[in-house]
Formats: sequence, structure tokens, C-alpha cells
Amino acid sequence: MAAETANSDNLRTALYQTHVGLGARMVPFGGWDMPVQYAGVIAEVGAVRGGAGMFDVSHMGRLHIGGPNAAGLLDILLTGSASDLRLGRARYCFICNRDGGVIDDTIFYRLSDDEFLLIPNAGNRPQVVLWFDRQLAHHFDGRGVQITDRTMLTGLIALQGPDAARILDGLCEDFAPGARLARNPGRSPQPSLLRPFAWGRGHIDGRRVFVGRTGYTGEDGFELALGASDAAAIWERLAEAGAVPCGLGARDVLRLEAGLPLHGHELTETITPIEAGLSRFVRRDGGFNGADVLDNQRVYGTNRRLVGLTMPGRSAPRAGYEVLANGAPVGAVSSGSYSPTLEKCVAMAFVETAYAEPGTELTVDIRGRAAAVTTVELPFYRRAS
Repeated sequence: MAAETANSDNLRTALYQTHVGLGARMVPFGGWDMPVQYAGVIAEVGAVRGGAGMFDVSHMGRLHIGGPNAAGLLDILLTGSASDLRLGRARYCFICNRDGGVIDDTIFYRLSDDEFLLIPNAGNRPQVVLWFDRQLAHHFDGRGVQITDRTMLTGLIALQGPDAARILDGLCEDFAPGARLARNPGRSPQPSLLRPFAWGRGHIDGRRVFVGRTGYTGEDGFELALGASDAAAIWERLAEAGAVPCGLGARDVLRLEAGLPLHGHELTETITPIEAGLSRFVRRDGGFNGADVLDNQRVYGTNRRLVGLTMPGRSAPRAGYEVLANGAPVGAVSSGSYSPTLEKCVAMAFVETAYAEPGTELTVDIRGRAAAVTTVELPFYRRAS
């Protein structure tokens, strides 16, 4: 099935025609027409776990935030400090409202002393820009920060899997890390020498690429930001080097296996990072929106917690299904799927704290059938070191 399933009113990435030409099944997602699968979700998950897969993630935002007050504004808006982030590094954190709920989760990069690149989620990008503009007006009278949305002028490709570094090393020329964090005497730096959550710049066939060692699959990998007009050519070169095109269906299964949250499921404006078990990404020095609420939750605990659930078979619990203890509701599934890597069903769910200990036996209501599940620690899958 090809692009006839997509909504033509949605935005389209620079790789849209490439996906259609490859026979991808296109679906609406976050206001964009995106490929959900090519050869099939199970095959694509296997390609990432066993070799290398690539994803068009150009629907994610690219916001450049610069100026003398840029770090100060981000320190107010983000749960991770911008002021102490070193040049050449990146950080994962949250944009919270004043109640500690998550407006979005994001990765941001320090490009220079006064410039940052922030990657919001696709459907949240307009809201994030509006929130930033309002906070800039409130805290700095609208001065000292320029917020430039370069999403439509650029593309973003995620290259993920154990072969990702080898593939990128073979293609990327004139590579230089954003800061000299990795050195290999006797030869030029390579993307494989970057530390996780570091970035650099290079060229593929003369086309400039920004390379971040980040990802959303639980595997090693990179995210490549590039000019929109260069996206199709670089996608083709990655494919020639062995990267398998993958869609959003595989991406969702991979991130679930790795226990990674998805905004709108494990994170919302009424779910805090502490409830989601992500306190390690919330700094303790305060000063950001929602800090008092999150600090109180960290000290006194929460009424619900995010847990992993496992069950045999392929009839997976889905988002919204009730979790029960002795027949009484104690929570709800936030994400669930069959895991081809683990060959069983896995899910994440928010449950009352009393039922959150690993090894707790519960049930999930799957279309009127009580299916036995067991709570486990997250993540479900960890790659070999």
C-alpha cells in the first residue's frame, strides 16, 4: 500500500517521494505524511537489531535558539541545564509546564557559547515554539534570544544499529567533532569516535551533514541533520552502504523494547517525569518550570509509577487497556506491542505504586479477556556492550 492512504493536507518531508517510490505504506502522523513500514515491522526491527536501519525523522523539529540570553531562557524551560552543557555535547530532558507535566521531551545540542539546536517532537513543535515565545516575553521582555525554526529547510535521518558506525565512517569525509572530545592520533577523526550525546560535522559526497550520536531504538546510532535538497541523495547512499529503510512502526516497537517513552503515551502534560521513572533527567538545582512540584514528588513519592509488563504470546496489551489486581482497576497500559526481539508481548503501564514492584502478578483486560501479566523492570531489552 502506498501514499494513497496519506492525508494530502499534511506536511511532507523532503523524502516523501523517495518513500512512495520504495513502496512504503504512508500514514498521517503528527501532522505529516510518514512511512509506517516498507518490508514489514518485524523485518525492519530485525534489520536494526542485527545490522543497520535508517528512518526518516524529518517530521521532528529543528529549532535554533541563539543570542546572549539563550542559555538563560533554556535553563528556565528545560529540566536539563543549558548553561553547563559543554560545546560539542547534547542532552536529553523535558520541557515542563508549571505543574511539572511534560509539554514535550527533547534533545538539545550546544553549537556555540550562545547557540543551541533543539529537537522537539513533530506534533508538539508549534506548541513548543509558542511556549518559548511566551516565556521569552515574560522573563526577558522578548530580548536577547532569537528562535529560528529550520524544520522545513532541513531533513533528519536516523541511522541505527550495530553496523551504523561502520557505515557512517565509510561515507563521511572531512569529519570534525563539535569539540575535540575524541582523538585518534595518526588519522582524521571519524563519527565512530564520537561519545554518545556528542556531535560533529562532515560531508557525504560533498553534502554537509550534522552528526549527533543519539537515537531512539536502544541501539548505537546517529541522527544526521542535512539540507532538505540533499536528503534523497544521502538516503540513497546510506541504502547502498547497507542501511535498511525502516518506518515508524518498527521505530515504535524498537523504542518500546528499549523502554523509551513516547510523548502522548508515557509523557503528557498531566504526567510528570518522576511518575514516568525519569528523574535522572531532572536537575536538582531548581529554577525551571515545575521544579517545586517535581522536587516534592522526588522526596515524597507518587501515587502511580510506570512499570514494564510482560506476557507470552502475540495478543499484546494496547494503550488504554485497564490493568487490574484481583479484578479491580489499578492502572492502565500506556504502550504495548509484540516484541519480535524477545518473542513475547511487552507493555508499559502506569499502576498504583503498591503494585509496581517487579514480579507482581496482575491482569490486563484485553477486549473483555483477563490476560495474566507480570511487572518487570525497564528496559525490556539492552544491547550487548
